[in-house]
Amino acid sequence: MKPLIYSSIKFCFICVAHLWVSAEKQPNILFIFTDDHAPHAIGAYDGWLKSVNPTPTIDKLAKEGMVFANSFCTNSICGPSRAVIQTGKHSHKNGFMNNGNTFDWNQQTFPKLLQKAGYQTAIYGKSHLKGKPLGYDDWAVLPGQGLYYNPDMIFPDGKKRIDGYCTDVVTDLAVEWLNQKRSENKPFMLMVQHKAPHRNWMPALRHLSLYDDIEIPEPPTLFDEWKDNAPGARLQELEIDRHMDLNYDLFVDLTPEFNQPPSQLRQDRSAWNNMKRMSTDQLKAWRAHYAPRDAAFHKAKLSGKDLVRWKFQRYAKNYLRCVKGVDESIDRLQKELTKLGLDKNTIVIYSSDQGFYIGDHGWYDKRWMYEESLKMPLIVKWPGVIKPGSRETELVQNLDYAQTFLEIAGAPQPQDMQGLSLVPLMKGEKPAKWRKEIYYHYYEYPSVHMIPRHYGIRTKRHKLMHFYQFKEEWEMYDLKKDPDELSNLYGKKETLDLQKKLKQKLKKLQRAYEDNSDMSIREEYIEKFRKKS
Repeated sequence: MKPLIYSSIKFCFICVAHLWVSAEKQPNILFIFTDDHAPHAIGAYDGWLKSVNPTPTIDKLAKEGMVFANSFCTNSICGPSRAVIQTGKHSHKNGFMNNGNTFDWNQQTFPKLLQKAGYQTAIYGKSHLKGKPLGYDDWAVLPGQGLYYNPDMIFPDGKKRIDGYCTDVVTDLAVEWLNQKRSENKPFMLMVQHKAPHRNWMPALRHLSLYDDIEIPEPPTLFDEWKDNAPGARLQELEIDRHMDLNYDLFVDLTPEFNQPPSQLRQDRSAWNNMKRMSTDQLKAWRAHYAPRDAAFHKAKLSGKDLVRWKFQRYAKNYLRCVKGVDESIDRLQKELTKLGLDKNTIVIYSSDQGFYIGDHGWYDKRWMYEESLKMPLIVKWPGVIKPGSRETELVQNLDYAQTFLEIAGAPQPQDMQGLSLVPLMKGEKPAKWRKEIYYHYYEYPSVHMIPRHYGIRTKRHKLMHFYQFKEEWEMYDLKKDPDELSNLYGKKETLDLQKKLKQKLKKLQRAYEDNSDMSIREEYIEKFRKKS
């Protein structure tokens, strides 16, 4: 009997061990992804907004997991960043270089590969890649940018309006999926993709008065004049001063009946359009908050820097109010995991499609290769694997996400993907051949905000950028000595050797990533758009 008992015990042990290993190899993945959330608007990143305490839940997630301190995008704009994540390939390889493109869903994407590896996949929220998502067992996405209030959602069986606040709506759909549509026999990858805090920064009604009792700290570069930058920095259209519209962006006197023309040629009027869909009660609460504050603004008759400061405060508060909704969503999702007994075997990842300007350099929006736009948050909690409170300083990009998800799942990483799996870093390992620099390329010009096309290289200390359509417009920075990028070193005698080395490395990166994009000089652009310079 002993051998039989021993054999039975051994068999059971092997079975249990196998199940444990399988579970370890294929944990669940909850990927929470927002739009335009700057790292310096997250307490865990220790930026100048930390004192406001904008993200207590995200900060707690960071304490329980790992903060990637040097996390960057490859192309700082919504759709292209998402396409890079889907494919693990730079924009020029996946074909989605700017928001005007249409993503080819028939190409290889990581969700399709996860499905082959046995995962159940779902996505809810903002896709911004056009077309119906492929590679997902269930999905509901916003059309285009989507709306903050009472948004339409596109489901596999058609478009439906859902009443409520968008961040809450998307969270509701994700919670419903976890409870009603999730298979208990498969690991899952659930993508929760919020519109917030994207322009036009419409907070939930419950957050309208948040931060009313404080002044948001001003960034030290709020009144930057871009004297040492290439001309593009002075000719953009994303200044809080000249380009942020009092009515359409900041809601002054804004109602569904508003009929004043916009101050900008390329004005985003989505907030005004959204108001036309608000319920009577929603609109009443909205105007009850803003009307007395608008009256006080008109009475003050502000101008010059005082007006800029007022605009900054209203903008920054609305932005952070939208962030608050995201922070609450993350809290709710994690509590749901715990309630369902899924928290111990679920990796929770928080990221956003790029950084954002919250008054830094006097700007709002993104697109540039400057730090505030280039940096993107990445925080990962992996119970039992990541050491709580870890901080990783290696250079990582959204290019790496696809391969990371595949290694987590124990699935093969296709040779044509261009990133690196972050799993070794998450495990506390220090790979000997990790990248020493990153490559960036922005394409959308001429277009909204008029940020010129440019490519560049960033090391841990230095950055070199080329605005190539306008001949020899270059910028180079020492990020250790000049973290705000105020002193352009390009062409200075004392930095010529460094400049040469960075150019060589840049060309090497372009060859390695096979970037054969059109990088020609555009004389017509020089004539049409650079007359002021």
